[in-house]
Amino acid sequence: MKKDSTTSVAQPKPAIGREMKGADCVVECLIREGVDVVFAYPGGASQELHQALARTDKIRVILPRHEQGGSFAAEGYARVSGKVGVCMATSGPGATNLVSAIADAFMDSIPLVAITGQVFSKYIGKMAFQETDFYGMTLPIVKHSYLVLDAKELPRIFKEAFHLAKSGRPGPVVIDIPKDVQQAKFQPAFPSAVEFRNTYAAASQHATDDQLKHVLGLLSEATKPVLYAGGGIISAEAERELKEFAERGNIPVATTLMGVGGFPETHPLSMQWFGMHGSAYGNWAVDQCDLLMVVGARFDDRITGDTGKFAAHARIVHIDIDASEHNKNKRVLLPIVSDVKHALGRLNTLAKAAKYTPPPMQEWHQQIAKWKTEHPFRFEPSKHIQPQEAVQVLYELTKGDAIIATGVGQHQMWAAQFYRFSEPRRYISSLGLGAMGFGYPAALGAKVARPDKQVIDIDGDGSFMMNIQELATARIEQIAAKAMILNNQHLGMVVQWEDRFYGSVRGNTILGDESNVGSPDNPDALYPDFVKIAEGFGVKGRRVLKKSELRAAIQEMLDHDGPFVLDVIVPYTEHVLPMIPAGRTVKDMLLK
Repeated sequence: MKKDSTTSVAQPKPAIGREMKGADCVVECLIREGVDVVFAYPGGASQELHQALARTDKIRVILPRHEQGGSFAAEGYARVSGKVGVCMATSGPGATNLVSAIADAFMDSIPLVAITGQVFSKYIGKMAFQETDFYGMTLPIVKHSYLVLDAKELPRIFKEAFHLAKSGRPGPVVIDIPKDVQQAKFQPAFPSAVEFRNTYAAASQHATDDQLKHVLGLLSEATKPVLYAGGGIISAEAERELKEFAERGNIPVATTLMGVGGFPETHPLSMQWFGMHGSAYGNWAVDQCDLLMVVGARFDDRITGDTGKFAAHARIVHIDIDASEHNKNKRVLLPIVSDVKHALGRLNTLAKAAKYTPPPMQEWHQQIAKWKTEHPFRFEPSKHIQPQEAVQVLYELTKGDAIIATGVGQHQMWAAQFYRFSEPRRYISSLGLGAMGFGYPAALGAKVARPDKQVIDIDGDGSFMMNIQELATARIEQIAAKAMILNNQHLGMVVQWEDRFYGSVRGNTILGDESNVGSPDNPDALYPDFVKIAEGFGVKGRRVLKKSELRAAIQEMLDHDGPFVLDVIVPYTEHVLPMIPAGRTVKDMLLK
């Protein structure tokens, strides 16, 4: 039987280290992988690891106030830096508190290594104190899991884990380490490379020239093409190749939310992002195109709605590194398994060599320009601060040069609608999983990764409350991440669905006193007082009610040299529009 291809041709002899504990070996492995920060909460089963980390000055250990906060921060770090984020927790409840972030990283293809302490090997499977089968319970939401039973395997496992997390389609890897393995003394052998038995030959990860010439042939016949670009563009660092290809072919570009910033939203060919709450013009263009070229995206249900009617008139090309995504949600004409950076780069080279000239598309571009003019993202003026207005002012004051993290809900959509992103890794949001509480801890991780940038969490009062304790992390660790809360005293997105589909019956969606709900007109009933909470953590805070004070309040937040909470009071009656109801089509889009 022919041996599968491997990731390395030759395997140099591993470097033999001095005798050390398993825990010290873990730290040495992290250092060798270039890890400079770990978000870690200690406990009995991980204490050896923390003691080992205390013996080095090469890794910054940030103590979150909840394991979920730490793991979301590790994600924020990874999303902004492109490096592998690392989080760590003890066994049992410490480990299970990482599950949301691991699932989130899996859904959004984020490189993450989650290290967990485990009970002594001899107690595994015996319901020992703080024991859980973390290896087993995370199998559906990881690229790979390891339960380390031999300390000598640690160097190989860590080398493999980081390679797996970052290569191909990125994702999370779990390494569960019993306490006796952490305590074991041995002389580690550190491999310089890794070797796997691959499912696909290495060549299958790159599009062939024949496949790409087929793509150019389809483009030459199209008069209404659209590029649909997803998060794979950012993972592959293919934004330059995408821009060149779009300009060369004069092709309009619509991204997914994961792909925001992968193509400059200020570019004339940009239709921003499309899908359930995306631009009307982007949705209409995809619906009416005759060729849809999908790169680094997976036909998510929030993009497609009714898949049977999605891009029904188009021939579809799908380029993605993950073959399992091809024809999974939508049947396509031409599926191509490839790294998208390679595919787009090679398309540019082939098009240039062939002196490719795009066919006439004047009417198509005129139609899209008309849609853009007639149906931009908009909101109705009000005597109160509108949530969209707050985002718009933030965009103006930062000149678009900030990293925006979000929680999950209406504010998440408004942030993407009214803040224009011209660079990748600037919109940081939980999109596949939709995990509330993501925003502020992710902003902490983002700020650690990019201390030179303004980092602002645009959040809702419901989502912000879920990890509000991380204000303590910001204060003690001196991480100057800001939070701008669009506070409407409700679970806004659920309220919107109640208003649209459930006769406005409130099913536990009011966050304050139901008999006396706080609002811009009833500020005395606002609950809780986020400014006082922030001050209790030693963080500067301000509440703003008046439109006339909004710009100055946001500027104060931006000028402050530490963490800051800006509580912006907005009406709960606003809806995120456009909206394509779940499972429906562009024809059912709600514009008002």
